[in-house]
Amino acid sequence: MIDLHVHSTFSDGSLTPTEVLERAALRGVKAISITDHDTCAGCSEAARAGERLGVEVLAGVEFSVALEGVGIHLLGYGTQGWSPSIERVFARLEAARNTRLVKMVSRLNELGAPISSDQVRKEAGGDIVGRLHIARLMVKRRMVPSLQVAFSQYLGRGGLAYVDRERLTPEEAFETIREMGGVAVMAHPGVMERENPGVFERAFDRLLSLGLDGIEVYYSRHSSEQTERYARLARQKGLLITGGSDFHAPNPDGLELGHGFGGLPLGMECFWALKAAISSPKTRKG
Repeated sequence: MIDLHVHSTFSDGSLTPTEVLERAALRGVKAISITDHDTCAGCSEAARAGERLGVEVLAGVEFSVALEGVGIHLLGYGTQGWSPSIERVFARLEAARNTRLVKMVSRLNELGAPISSDQVRKEAGGDIVGRLHIARLMVKRRMVPSLQVAFSQYLGRGGLAYVDRERLTPEEAFETIREMGGVAVMAHPGVMERENPGVFERAFDRLLSLGLDGIEVYYSRHSSEQTERYARLARQKGLLITGGSDFHAPNPDGLELGHGFGGLPLGMECFWALKAAISSPKTRKG
C-alpha cells in the first residue's frame, strides 16, 4: 500500500510531516510522498521520519497552474534539486499567498469579522497560509458554524471575501519540476472535469505537449468509471499511473492515508516505476 498525494502542516494539512509518517506506518503504508501546495519545505522532515519508521519517502510538491483561465494542479515527484531560479519561483508564490491573505482578511474586516493576518498565520503554524486556515480561525471564533459555511459564504469562489490566487503557467511549473530533477503528473483529473466541464481534453493535450510524465489515476474522489478511463488513457499514451488519497487531516467522513475511501489499490510497483522515471535522463531535460 502506498500514498503519493498527502499534505502536512507545511501547507493545509493538520499533521506535521513526522505525524503523517507515524500515521502511515501504523496503517501499513509502505511508501508515501508529501505533496504540499507550492512548497517542498516538509520533505526533509518526512524523509528523516520515514527512515526511522521504515517507510519509503519520495519528495514531492503540488503546483497550482493556470490554463485557459482554469486552475489545474500538477504534482512534481523527486523534486529535490535547488537553484537560485527555483528559489525565486517559491519566493514569488509565497509573496503572492501573503498578498492574497491580506486582501481576504481585509474584505472580512469590512464585513465585520474581527480577525487579523497575524492571527491567521498563527493558526497555520507553517510556511503556507491559505483559505483553510482563515476558515479554521473563523470557526474557532464562532463567526461561522462550520468550515463548509465559511467557504460557501465567504472564502469559496464567488464568496463575499474570495480573492483568486496567483498560479504558475504550465511552462513555469514544468520548468521548475524538471530543474529540481523531478517528473510531472496531472493531479486528480476527475476534480477538474467536475469543476470545469469540457476543459480536460485541451488541458491534457497541452500538458502532453510539455512532456507530461503521468496521470493520477487512483484518487479518493474518482469514480470507478473515471479510474478506468484515466488508466486506459495513461496506457495509450505511455504515461505513469500514480495515485493518492489527498489526505489533509483525520477525517470524520472516512478518508484515510493509503486507503482514501477504500479504493486505492496501489502497490509498490507503482512507486518503483515512479522512482525509475525520476532516475531517467529524460526527466532532467528542460
